[in-house]
Amino acid sequence: MEAPRRLGLMLLLPWVLCGYFSLLLLPPAVEPMCPEPCDCQQQQHLLCTNRGLRVVPKAADPQGILTYSLGGNFIANISAFDFHRLAVLQRLDLQYNRIRWLHPKAFERLVLLEELYLGNNRLVALAPGTLRSLAKLRILYVNANEISRLSSTTFTGLGSLVKLRLDGNVLGSLGEATFSGLPNLLYLHLESNHIRWLSRGTFVGLTKLRFLDLSSNQQSSLRYPDTFGPLRSLSTLLLSSNNLQQLGGGLFQHLPGLAKLSLSSNRLVQLAPDAFAGLGLLKELQLDGNLLSHLPATLLEPLHSLEVLDLSRNVLAALHPAAFGHLPKLRELSLRDNALAALPGELFTSSLALQRLELDGNAWRCDCHLWGLKHWLGTRHSQGRLLTVFVQCRLPPALAGKYLDYLQDAQLLPPDGTTCHDWASLSPSLPPAIGQWPREQQWQPITVPERFRVNSSHSPARLGPDSLPSASTMHFLDTQEGPAPARGSGRAKPTPTASLTNLLAGSKPPPPLAGPAWPRRAGKHHLSPSLAGAPLVSDPCDFNKLFLCNLSVEAVSTSSVTVHWGVRPHRSPRLLGPVRFRLLFDRFGATVKFQRFVYLAEHSAPSATLQELHPDTPYLVCVEGILGGRVCPVAPRDHCVGLVTLSEGGTAGGPDQQLLTLVLLAVNAMLLFVALAAWASRLVRKKVQGRRQAAPVHVRQMYSTRRPLRSMGTGVSTDFSGFQSHRPPRSAVACALSEADLIEFPCERFADSGSARRGEDHLLPQRFAD
Repeated sequence: MEAPRRLGLMLLLPWVLCGYFSLLLLPPAVEPMCPEPCDCQQQQHLLCTNRGLRVVPKAADPQGILTYSLGGNFIANISAFDFHRLAVLQRLDLQYNRIRWLHPKAFERLVLLEELYLGNNRLVALAPGTLRSLAKLRILYVNANEISRLSSTTFTGLGSLVKLRLDGNVLGSLGEATFSGLPNLLYLHLESNHIRWLSRGTFVGLTKLRFLDLSSNQQSSLRYPDTFGPLRSLSTLLLSSNNLQQLGGGLFQHLPGLAKLSLSSNRLVQLAPDAFAGLGLLKELQLDGNLLSHLPATLLEPLHSLEVLDLSRNVLAALHPAAFGHLPKLRELSLRDNALAALPGELFTSSLALQRLELDGNAWRCDCHLWGLKHWLGTRHSQGRLLTVFVQCRLPPALAGKYLDYLQDAQLLPPDGTTCHDWASLSPSLPPAIGQWPREQQWQPITVPERFRVNSSHSPARLGPDSLPSASTMHFLDTQEGPAPARGSGRAKPTPTASLTNLLAGSKPPPPLAGPAWPRRAGKHHLSPSLAGAPLVSDPCDFNKLFLCNLSVEAVSTSSVTVHWGVRPHRSPRLLGPVRFRLLFDRFGATVKFQRFVYLAEHSAPSATLQELHPDTPYLVCVEGILGGRVCPVAPRDHCVGLVTLSEGGTAGGPDQQLLTLVLLAVNAMLLFVALAAWASRLVRKKVQGRRQAAPVHVRQMYSTRRPLRSMGTGVSTDFSGFQSHRPPRSAVACALSEADLIEFPCERFADSGSARRGEDHLLPQRFAD
């Protein structure tokens, strides 16, 4: 038996030795890919953000990592071997660390890197060749560091770079061909540096650049007119918050595609007449926050496409009448916070697209020189083409604090010691007398856009002579109405009277005009002379507050809605004419705003139908009055109503949603009442049954002492029966009982002795007394 066993062991020994040596030759166990403080829950993303790291952690198997986030740590240096194994890395985030030094070969192996974020560190410089190997890099952030200079070789090799951020550094100047190695760069941020000057060839090679931000620097002038010459594709140029004091001619002539130019918050005092030459496609120009006191007459002529112009926070005291005459597309103009006291009436006549005008914050002198501006604003407001403009008077003291829209023409008196006989020359755009209008211009109908079309028997979609906003004002200027004609005789022919110029030339107020106190023709909301007791209203705000009422919506469909409102009895001054109405409506949540006002003709019924609305869309509809071409500057919040148009499948004759809701609520209340009644009845039934099943039994019936206790055959009945007739027992022996005993037993068997019987006989009658 020993020999075979030894033989088997000898045969197994070579196999054991082979297994042992094979284990020795195996490679060591692979460590997990994620370093201990990091997170790898996302596939191909190594997240080590905000981990308190001071060095770059090592990953055992970094071959599949595409994104490496190391932001928000305390890493100070990047060595040549920190990322040499991340050959497929595409995004590297090193922001918000304390990096002061980058090894020139730190990114040598990252040939596939597309995004590199080095912002908010302490880098002083980028060594030449550090970024040379990043041929596929598209985004580079080096913002908020301490870089003071750049060389022409700093960005060599970055041919695919699209966005470069260098803002928030301490760059003092930019030399020649600094960005020549970036032919595909589109966005360049250089704001918040200390740049004092730009060389002639700073931007050479940036032929595709679209966005350039040089704001918040220290440039006092732009020395070379051809500095921006290579930027043929530039669309946005920001030069705000510098120290620029003047702009020379032809500075931007090589930027034909520029759409936005910001020169705000500088110290500009003078602009060359041809400073904006070549900017035919410019849409937005910001000149606010400078020291401009005047604008050359031809300064804005090349800007045919300008839509937004900001001239606020300057010291402009006057504007040439033709300053904005070549801006047909101007939509927004800001002249607030200047030193303007008056503006010519023809200043904005060429700006037909103007929708927003800011004139507040000026020292307006409300005299006859603002007559043209006042009537231009009234006309634009009545046509719904301009938002409310606030012109608050500062002089004369009698009108200080009042708004120009609230003033009557007679209150705009000439300045002291002067006359306004030359109003026609000062404001050639003012409307002439009705009879002096050219025949081709008299009462030309104005077509309302389709989306604002109002369908009503009294509200036509085309505005004719009755809908002109300043008809009563023109009557005040050059005509005087005669006595009211008979009903149906038509409008009386106006007769000439003294003009307003002659009336205001003297110190006396204009004489009262002859005729009735209110217009000839009476409508539903402009009362006839017979109602002399009606209150007089001349303020549109008072009219909206006191006389408008009961705004309601009817006949809502998928594309139209009818609005009704009520008007309390009133009368308006003859000079102002009858009250007109305008509707304001807008969509909730609409990104594209449209013209929101629809005007109704004079003497129309207090109702209108809005058409071509969008189905299943919430709208807000408001109504307000127009009195003498003026509207209340406060929005008519008290006379608004919300509505929702029907969906495509909905019809006006469908079920009433409110009625259906009430029916459902009633059914629910009834079901709840039935459930409560069933529960209460069940509870009462249980209580009644419990009382019947557990009726109390009187103790006297169970344990009565009047009935003899027949038990145990001891003759107790004869002894106990003696108590019913209150006779003493014959030979009964009672035992002492406790107060808690209820059932009595024969006591003679429990007696201890005869003495006990004799001593306690007197207790028995008291215990069992009834």
